[in-house]
Order: sequence, then structure tokens, then C-alpha cells
Amino acid sequence: MAAVKPHLNLAVIGHIDHGKSTLVGRLMFETGAVPAHLIEKYKAEAREKGKESFAFAWVMDSLKEERERGITIDIAHRRFDTDKYYFTVVDCPGHRDFVKNMITGASQADAAILVVAAPDGVMAQTKEHVFLSRTLGINQLIIAVNKMDASKYSQERYEQVKKEVGQLLGMVGFKASEIPFIPTSAFEGDNMSKKSANTPWYTGPTILESLNALKEPEKPDKLPLRIPVQDAYTISGIGTVPVGRVETGIMKKGDTVIFNPSGVSGEVKSIEMHHEEAPQAGPGDNIGWNVRGVGKNDVRRGDVCGPTANPPSVADEFTAQIVVLQHPSAITVGYTPVFHCHTAQTACTLLAINKKLDPKSGQVKEENPTFIKAGDAAIVTIKPTRPMVIEPVKEIPQLGRFAIRDMGMTIAAGMCISVTLKK
Repeated sequence: MAAVKPHLNLAVIGHIDHGKSTLVGRLMFETGAVPAHLIEKYKAEAREKGKESFAFAWVMDSLKEERERGITIDIAHRRFDTDKYYFTVVDCPGHRDFVKNMITGASQADAAILVVAAPDGVMAQTKEHVFLSRTLGINQLIIAVNKMDASKYSQERYEQVKKEVGQLLGMVGFKASEIPFIPTSAFEGDNMSKKSANTPWYTGPTILESLNALKEPEKPDKLPLRIPVQDAYTISGIGTVPVGRVETGIMKKGDTVIFNPSGVSGEVKSIEMHHEEAPQAGPGDNIGWNVRGVGKNDVRRGDVCGPTANPPSVADEFTAQIVVLQHPSAITVGYTPVFHCHTAQTACTLLAINKKLDPKSGQVKEENPTFIKAGDAAIVTIKPTRPMVIEPVKEIPQLGRFAIRDMGMTIAAGMCISVTLKK
């Protein structure tokens, strides 16, 4: 299967109940990725449960538990096509408990649709998701001002939400003037694939037009191969099959690869994409691959696969620039939260706070401060409590960004400046 169209990974982010899953379900339906009869079936099921508005959402929320609870838990990967691109949707959970899944999802995305419900406007998670998507390197955004039907298609309400979101985007360096704000009702289908008569005052693009207007990300295929492992399966007749997304470089059958930090290596026997064998895989491809001599207990989520000639960097310690998004008190040396970097989740200790920076200008405000708090940016030295792979953001940006979580929330986000390799 040669993908003729360029491929983009699309994250759909935003606060819980703002209509993310419905929006994705509607997109799948409008682009023909989900047949109409299936939507009808879901509608009937939803009606029986008294949850009619969930019909489109159920296209994405195929996990039974999610249907019962009406929320998105895992990251569902679905494909749909526009005339220009083929998209893999990473439907990111908006629910508090699931932000760590959201981090994994967003860190794989080339672009994002931020869904903000018109009646509610900016909520806590809207902010968190905007900060995260910026730090995780998403630089193309589309804003869906959703549930316009619930705001009676009011232009005034739309403008108000646009202003609020615009200010939020400005704080993290997005230019609101360059981002489409689209009044939508994912449930009713307004401005999804065609202009809606309900918003005669809106003259901008529809969601599908905005998706077609996205720029294709530069393929980092000249960089060394890096594939963070999301999971490893045992498949009868094949053996151990790690799955993950190729972040950088090219993998071909017959290549000799190593998984770090585990340190096991072997020859690539087969590569599979969308359930079909492929001779090679490049950046953005979600693949399963089998490596001769690598067993089920040798690889785990968080490992990174790379060429034996240029293996993924296992950090003894690393220097990073971080921005503290929220923390109830002060952060000092010795603090050991969990770092989410590519697919790894590793507790790391803050060894030193080297410099406090002005988050807006990046200039040094203070050398060796005793603590940092919410709103501060800093250069810090970090020591992972167990081996982890991280790369300097200037060398392999895809593996240099991370989020820091503690107490069920995202405390900070940052990027790796340099790595001291583990001996």
C-alpha cells in the first residue's frame, strides 16, 4: 500500500465534554471513513441509553468502559482522508486523570484541533492543553469553537471565546491572527465539511478546508532512526512485535537495531503498517516490527529503537530548560516527579537549578536560585532514577521534549539541552 497522499498526525485536544470525540466522529463520517449505516447503528444504541448526543463520539470511543462512562480514556488512532492528506487522528483525552495519555498523544502530532465549547469558553484543561501542545512542539493549530448550536449560533459569543482563546495562545507564543477560529457544531455538522447557513456572519474556512491548508511537516528522515516503543506484543507465528511511531530516520528490513535503555539488539525481520507488510518505514509511520533474537521480556514501553551504529542516548543526567506551569508550592533541589518523554515515564530528580529565566524573553533573571515556582522558567540539571533515553532538542527535537507530572497534574514542560551519557 503506497500512501500516495502525504500523512499528518492530528491531535484533537481540549477540555472534557467540549465535544472532541464528537468532532472526530463527525470528521470520520464526513470524509467517508465511517459508513453512514454504522452511525445510524450508534445513534439507535445511544438513543436507547438516553445519550443521543454521543452517537458520533462512539465512533472513537470503541472501548466499552468509555461508552458506559461517556469519556475518552485511551488514545484511539483512526484514519481519515481529505483530498490533500491522509490523517491519523490521535483523539486526546480531556479528562483530568488522562492528561498523561494526552501528553503521549500530543507529542506524536504534527498539528492539533483545539476544541473549545462556545457556552463554556476557556477552561482549566484548555489552558493546560495549549501549554502542553506548544512545549511538545505542535506549531499548527486549528480552533473549533464548538457547540455553537447551544449558544444559538451567536456571533457575539463566538467573538468573546475567540478573544479569550487568542489571549491564551499569545501567552505561549502562538499568533492568534494566523490561526483559524471556526464556529462549529460537531453534533449538527455546522462548518465541518461545508459552510453553515446558521453562521452567515462567518466567512472563514470550514474544518476540512483548514485541514487541507495545513503545511506538511518536514520529514526528519535524514536524522538517525528513533522509534519510541509504545507497546510490545507476542504474535503467534511471528514472535515479539514492538509497536510505535517512527519519529526520525528510516528503518529498512535487514537493518541491525538496538533498543535502549534495555540494550538488546538484532536484525529487523519484518515491518508492518496498517496490517500490511512494508519494506521500510519513515517518520510519522505507525508500525509494528519484528527483530530477530529480541524476546517479549527484552523490550518495553519507553524503550527507543535506533541503529546499533548510532544508538539512542541513555542519560546518566541531562540539562534542560523547563517552564513551571503549576505547582502548589516551591520546587527545590531533590524534587523527584515523573518525567513523560516520548513513550517513557520515568521518575527523575532535580540535581541543580542553574538559572532562573524570564519566561517571555528567555533572559537570565537569577543564577543558582534556591527554588522555582509556577510561572518561572529555568535551566536545570536532572538525574533519571533509572535509565532513560532522551536526546538534545537541537539534535533530535522529537525526543528532546518532555512534560513533568506530579500529584495528578502537569507541573512543568521542557526540553533537553544536553545529555551526559550513561557509561
